Amino acid sequence: NTPSLFCSGSRSSKTFKPKKNIPEGSHQYELLKHAEATLGSGNLRMAVMLPDGEDLNEWVAVNTVDFFNQINMLYGTITDFCTEESCPVMSAGPKYEYHWADGTNIKKPIKCSAPKYIDYLMTWVQDQLDDETLFPSKIGVPFPKNFMSVAKTILKRLFRVYAHIYHQHFDPVIQLQEEAHLNTSFKHFIFFVQEFNLIDRRELAPLQELIEKLTSKDR
Repeated sequence: NTPSLFCSGSRSSKTFKPKKNIPEGSHQYELLKHAEATLGSGNLRMAVMLPDGEDLNEWVAVNTVDFFNQINMLYGTITDFCTEESCPVMSAGPKYEYHWADGTNIKKPIKCSAPKYIDYLMTWVQDQLDDETLFPSKIGVPFPKNFMSVAKTILKRLFRVYAHIYHQHFDPVIQLQEEAHLNTSFKHFIFFVQEFNLIDRRELAPLQELIEKLTSKDR
């Protein structure tokens, strides 16, 4: 008797947190459409490049929102498998364990289960994305001076969710036939952070072999 993985038709559209929408009609929405169109061409290296004449901060902002939504959806499909029992610590394989701190509410890193950690992490990212002083959605409102460092922290943390899914939950991903989706999403993410040097190599270590495998075909 197989577990009822496929019984709810809406399963693939279930997100872990509410989706973050970029307002239609805005310049950022146009950029998102541009990103989707170039992604459709299949050339991920080209798709991540800064479009001519565009602002780097805005490009990074739009893509960060998009990656949050993608990871949100991917993690949403496997939340049933990521429990206090199955994942008592937030890890990415035996060598890497993450403790949560956000610097404001929780200053001293705490050890917690993966579902708790990812809940903290995604809520924290959501709060950053919703902050108009950090991620301005209105035309003409400038990005703050510390925008890039905030974006780097967000992307560094989002990477940990990919790392946890790959190391601890790849079997259900295969069962759910989500692996092509996961690989494409992660490959897009890696090309993006490599293009603009947004995540330190040390942080990427838990998935280094996979990164080399996914990116070697596209050098």
